[in-house]
Amino acid sequence: MSIVESYRLRLRRQRYRLRAQRKRRELQVVADRTHAIRPEDVLAFTTLRNERVRLPYFLDYYRRQGIGHFLMVDNGSDDGSRAFLAEQDDVSLWTTYHGYKRARYGVDWLNWLQRKYAHGHWTLVVDPDEFFVYPFCDTRPIQALTGWLDTCGLRSFSAMLIDMYPKGQIGAESYMEGQDPFEIASWFDSGNYFISRNPEYHNLWIQGGPRARAFFADNPDAAPSLNKIPLVKWRREYIYLQSTHMLLPRGLNRVYDDHGGEKTSGALLHAKFLDTLANKASEELERNQHYAGGREYRAYNEHLQDGAVLWNKWSEKYINWRQLEILGLMSKGNWA
Repeated sequence: MSIVESYRLRLRRQRYRLRAQRKRRELQVVADRTHAIRPEDVLAFTTLRNERVRLPYFLDYYRRQGIGHFLMVDNGSDDGSRAFLAEQDDVSLWTTYHGYKRARYGVDWLNWLQRKYAHGHWTLVVDPDEFFVYPFCDTRPIQALTGWLDTCGLRSFSAMLIDMYPKGQIGAESYMEGQDPFEIASWFDSGNYFISRNPEYHNLWIQGGPRARAFFADNPDAAPSLNKIPLVKWRREYIYLQSTHMLLPRGLNRVYDDHGGEKTSGALLHAKFLDTLANKASEELERNQHYAGGREYRAYNEHLQDGAVLWNKWSEKYINWRQLEILGLMSKGNWA
């Protein structure tokens, strides 16, 4: 990397850090329990709006993985999400009614909270419909993974987003509060993914899966990106640039082996395609706070009205992380 390019990226990182610092004024404290954070805690960060029905299972899932504290931003929920989270002893909660889009889709808010509270901690940034899966997650807590990453001198860990869906029509079966969403949305695409490398930030760019073939068949390049780097040993000088797709400094994006081997990686099981999606799509189209003018939610809304079915004869039913490794969607690498 040239001196000029290095200087340009440092300036960009500084600009986004200052932006996050300004955006902190948009956050109002609802429940601050950060005094309870222990030095060894793995922290989870989340931005949400109107996710009350999902929250009990979401919190239980990550508590069982070993998350020590949740730092969450509620963006103007009116369904009881804020009151529910405020009652949780391991949750620190902020609220804002400011624009999600103007905070770079929530990234500015979380960059600030991570800078203030996460220095020296492993941090996991996930949405309420994303469920982190890593090698040996059925027998080892997340601290086993982060401890191994520390031993190896690794600062970041990737997880491919895998869209999960039901066998029949989306919305045919009702999701109940506290239910495991993968009792309903238990299927996924085992292939149909394409990968490129971002020459500027050096992260991989992954697209494809059911959203590309069903909602963006005429323009697969417009399909949502599936590459994520959700787990990072945070330092206050780090920033996320675009969701959890890429970071600065850009060395954090080198989560793959470009010499013919495999680096350890995980997956994020994405439980978006439940009966809750129809109302969510309508709400987000009205709010117009999402990327590219809500292009993704327009596609959902259009196809859901036609009784969308994502399942096909090539779909795989999810079993466990070992199945994902066999299919090449994640890897235990040299972690034994």
